[in-house]
Amino acid sequence: MNKTKLILVITFVVFTAVTFIHPLYPREQFLQHAGTVLLLIPLIVDMVKDRMPMSAFVGILLFAILHVIGARYIYSYVPYKEWVASLGIVDGGFFKDSRNHYDRLVHFCFGVLLFPYLQYACKRWLDLKPLSAVFVAWLIIQTGSMVYELFEWLLTIVMSPEQADNYNGQQGDVWDAQKDMVLAMLGSTVMAAYYLLRNKHRR
Repeated sequence: MNKTKLILVITFVVFTAVTFIHPLYPREQFLQHAGTVLLLIPLIVDMVKDRMPMSAFVGILLFAILHVIGARYIYSYVPYKEWVASLGIVDGGFFKDSRNHYDRLVHFCFGVLLFPYLQYACKRWLDLKPLSAVFVAWLIIQTGSMVYELFEWLLTIVMSPEQADNYNGQQGDVWDAQKDMVLAMLGSTVMAAYYLLRNKHRR
């Protein structure tokens, strides 16, 4: 068992538990954490087997942290503007757009932070060569992004309009799904370019 990975997972679980103290949106937060469980599975498995590169492990963990923060505030109300202003990084009038863009950040990071794990999985489980592993990992990101947006669309059918809007975080943008998928594609393309350049340099 990798002790470093064990400490990271325990820290993440404690952090997640803390976000449930005095929940702001109990029902929606609970629903959001279905994704947290899925992200925890490969971390817990690898914590014991210790086969995943640390870059892939940390990538999943960082994305899970972003998701947990988003779940706490159901994405649409993450007070990142107030946090940045309180740290003195920018003043209160820096953010001109009234829309909360935290969900945009997470979709971009979906492409960036999960790419190392998917590239590793393609090489290990599908026995792909480095170039093919990068391409297939890139395709998986696009497919996963599309499937998630379809899942959100299905929720709008079975949930009340208010609940669906709280979960989806569209904030009145009819092109929200398309923009989210573009950001995931952009993030994964940046990572694909990095891995291709790295592989070329190694050769």
